[in-house]
Amino acid sequence: MSDDQLVRALGEWRRPAVPLIDALAGAVRDAVLDGRLRTGSALPAERRLASVLGISRGTVTAALDRLRDGGWVHTRHGSASTVRLPAAAAERIAPISATGETSSLDLRRAVPAAPQAAYLAATRRAVDRLAPLLAQDGEPGPGLPELRALIAERYTREGLPTRPEQILITSGARAALALLCAQLRPRVAAVETPTFFDALHVLRGAGARPVGCRVTTEGWDLDQLDDALRAAHGGLGYLVPDFHNPTGALMTAATRRTVAELAARHGVTLVVDETMRDLDLRDAPRPQPRIRRAVLIGSASKAVWGGLRIGWIRGTARFIGELAGNPLCGPLSAAPMQQMVAVELLGDPDTVLMRRRAELRRQRDHLSGLLAGDDRWRFTVPPGGLALWLRLAGIRADAVVERARAHRLDLTPGPRFAADATLTQHVRVPFTPPPAVLDDIAAALDHACQG
Repeated sequence: MSDDQLVRALGEWRRPAVPLIDALAGAVRDAVLDGRLRTGSALPAERRLASVLGISRGTVTAALDRLRDGGWVHTRHGSASTVRLPAAAAERIAPISATGETSSLDLRRAVPAAPQAAYLAATRRAVDRLAPLLAQDGEPGPGLPELRALIAERYTREGLPTRPEQILITSGARAALALLCAQLRPRVAAVETPTFFDALHVLRGAGARPVGCRVTTEGWDLDQLDDALRAAHGGLGYLVPDFHNPTGALMTAATRRTVAELAARHGVTLVVDETMRDLDLRDAPRPQPRIRRAVLIGSASKAVWGGLRIGWIRGTARFIGELAGNPLCGPLSAAPMQQMVAVELLGDPDTVLMRRRAELRRQRDHLSGLLAGDDRWRFTVPPGGLALWLRLAGIRADAVVERARAHRLDLTPGPRFAADATLTQHVRVPFTPPPAVLDDIAAALDHACQG
C-alpha cells in the first residue's frame, strides 16, 4: 500500500494521554477490524513508516512487536510485515470491541462474534451449491424453499407442527418486526418494561404508541400486562418470554397460558421475539411451550452472528401469504446468498450452540461471582441470555455509565430499555467477553459506583 493509503486507513490515531506505542497498535487493530486495512496488506518498512507518521523508529518497532505478539502482524525475515486477523480473534465469542483490544470496552450491545471457522466453511459450501440459484430470477419472495423447510422442521421437532408455507424469511428480527408493523399498522403496542431498545425504535417509527408492563428478573407483572393489552385493544403486543432482554427472565408455562388468554380477550396480535431462545444456559436446557396463537419472530443473530442478516416470521399460512404480498416484503427480505449460508449453518446448529452455551455459562458464572455480595447493586443470575441486569443502590445509572466511560467501559443505562424513560437505577452488563476482560469490567464498575 502507498504511504497515503496507510495514513488514511489509520486516521487520527494519536490520542490524548495514551502512549504512542499503545495508540499506534490500537489504530492498526481498529483499521483491520473496520476493513480500512485489508488482511494480507504489506506495511511500509519501519524506517519509512516512522517518517510517514512523524514518530521515532523505536516507537514503530515497539508497536509492531506488540502487534506481532497479538497475531495482528506477521513478519518474515527479509520481507515486509503483513497485516492479518489473529486466530484468537477468529474464534472468540465476543466481538473485539468488547474485549478491550481496541480503545474501549464497548458493551452497549450484547452481541456475540461469529464462529468464524464454521461460518467460513458454511459459506464455501453455499458457494459450491449456488449455481442453480443463479439461474433463477433472484426475486426474494417469502424465502428460499430449502430454508423455509428447514426452519419449519425445527419448529415441528420442538413440538409446534409447522409447514414451510408458515415461514417467511426476512433480513433479521428487526426487519421481521418492521414488516409486521407495516401489515398490522398498530396505533398502540403493549411492550415490556424494560424491552429491547431497537424494538421500541421500530414500533415508534411505525407510528405505534408503546404502553409498558413491568418485567423484573423474577418475572412478569400480569396485572400491568392486562392493562397494557387492554390499552392495545385490536393492536399489537411485543414480548420476549425466553431469556428476556435485558432481564434474562424466563416466562413460566402457566404465565404463557395466561398471556394467551389475555391477548385473545383484548383482541391483540401477540408478536413473540424468540431471538434469545437458543441461549438456554441451564445445565439441562428444556424449551418452554410456545404462547398459543402468537406470531413468532426468530433470528440467527444471537445463535450464530448478527452479520448473518437472517430472520423469520412463523404464523398461519394465510397470514404469511398476506405478509408476502406486502410491498415492504421485498425490501425487508434477506439476500439469497445469505439464505444459502443460513441453510448450511442452521442445518446443524448444535455444534456452534453447544460451544456458545458452554462459554456463556462459564462467563456468566464468572461475572456473577465477581459482583456477588456487594450492597451497591442487586441482580439475579439469569437462566439464559447474554447479560446481567443490575439494580443500583442509591446511584443513578446515567452517573455510573458516565463514570465507567472514564475507565474505558461503555454500558447502556436502564432508561434506554424503557418506553417511559424509567429504570433510572438499572444498567445492563453483558457477560459476552472472556473471563480476563470480565475482571476489568468488574473493576471499572467498582470505580464507577464509588461514592
